[in-house]
Amino acid sequence: MARTLSAEELLAGAEATFTVAVPSSVWQPETEAGGQSGGEVTLRPLTVRDIQRISQAAKEQQVLTSVLMVQQALVRPKLSVEQVGRLPVGLVQFLLARTNAVSGLSVEGDDLEHAVRAPLTRACFILSREFGWTPAQCSDLTVGQILLYLEMIARGEREVAAP
Repeated sequence: MARTLSAEELLAGAEATFTVAVPSSVWQPETEAGGQSGGEVTLRPLTVRDIQRISQAAKEQQVLTSVLMVQQALVRPKLSVEQVGRLPVGLVQFLLARTNAVSGLSVEGDDLEHAVRAPLTRACFILSREFGWTPAQCSDLTVGQILLYLEMIARGEREVAAP
């Protein structure tokens, strides 16, 4: 039987940092394989609070979401949002993949497909889009409330206060 983790142990995970090797071909694509060696950066896992702030700041701009996620996760070197936005796209994709991995956000193909297709996931996405609610607000709803709001959307009623 597994032991129960303490609150301190769970919260300590948010303080962890990870050194990530960055191949030179990612940050200097013109470098030949036998050229300059790679480097490394230090990342930290994103917290629920980070993801909520990023979601609110980026709204529907996928690229800005990626930039903000990388910027928040980078511990060393520390970069501004503008600096991350000036990085090569391949480097940002590489860092974003590593950020997702250290944050526990990496989901394998079939698991991702099931999560996206889950009825409650789709319902919360629709409510967020239609009413501008945050994920936290949607997660506070009961199944009955979710169904009621979805029915209101179907009827064209979109004037609803946040839950």
